[in-house]
Amino acid sequence: MNLVTGATGHIGNVLVRQLLERGEKVRALIWRGEDTTPLAGMPVEKVEGDVLDLESLAAAMHGADRVFHLAGVITIMPGRNEMVHRVNVEGTLNVLLASLQANVRRVLYTSSIHAITRAPHGVEINETLAFDSHNPAGAYDASKAEASLRVQAAARRGLDAVIVCPTGVIGPYDYRRSEIGQLVFDCVQQRPQFYVDGAYDFVDVRDVAQGMIAAAENGRAGETYILSGERLPVKELIDHLWVSTGQRFSRIKVPFGLARFASAFTPFYYHLAKVKPRFTTYSLDTLRSNAVISHAKATRELGYHPRSLRETIADTVHWFRTWKPEGTPNL
Repeated sequence: MNLVTGATGHIGNVLVRQLLERGEKVRALIWRGEDTTPLAGMPVEKVEGDVLDLESLAAAMHGADRVFHLAGVITIMPGRNEMVHRVNVEGTLNVLLASLQANVRRVLYTSSIHAITRAPHGVEINETLAFDSHNPAGAYDASKAEASLRVQAAARRGLDAVIVCPTGVIGPYDYRRSEIGQLVFDCVQQRPQFYVDGAYDFVDVRDVAQGMIAAAENGRAGETYILSGERLPVKELIDHLWVSTGQRFSRIKVPFGLARFASAFTPFYYHLAKVKPRFTTYSLDTLRSNAVISHAKATRELGYHPRSLRETIADTVHWFRTWKPEGTPNL
């Protein structure tokens, strides 16, 4: 039995699909009141619980062989965020403790490339770099790094745990529309796209899920595996969307300096408008950061081979056109 926390998220629901396709049994930890649409129609055992509630975790892990811990809070907004720290760090500690008490065979923790020390340009980002819990970039980065360090410590004490670090995830089954998913959706709807010069490493969500399963089965205890894809400039990403969608939306380049200046005020706008943030100091700095990220270790030890982003983008566009959330006009 596989217990998956964060099973309704983008990576989570794709992971569940792939585990089921392999004939595995899956139990999903569902937060009270959580929308389970991403799991609709799948033969998944759903149990209500919370990573901040140790008792509910103990019940959810009863009879589980493996735990895939994905539950977390993601934010690209600046400043400290207590909920991000509680869920991402304290929640992970609870999962580790409950796993030990339940004698779980293996724990697979999904961290983030942002948890790793930011390396300057010219330095390849790989697993030799340490997790940086003092990362000043944002609350999310620091929380994932601290949680990853706790997983490593638990592994040194005997817990069979493995860590994976995906890069920028993109792909189908993005029910809640991640930042990149929202970009794809907006392009499908022919909304104008404002962009800045910059690039990042993007990876298909299906490849991430496959890499996670491979790490759970063949990864070495206590080790970290980067699940990266392909470095792609933002302009090329939007150009690929222009071709894949066949839509003639406006593409407007914003001078980076102007975007950086405006980003000091955008958090207030995003809060009032209640829309998903896109241009923040965090996101802009990320696009200008070093994105030369190696997945050589995962390829060598896990047989990890991510697909072309051109295929990913086309599949994601097709999925958004096929799946119509409530209130979406016909396209």
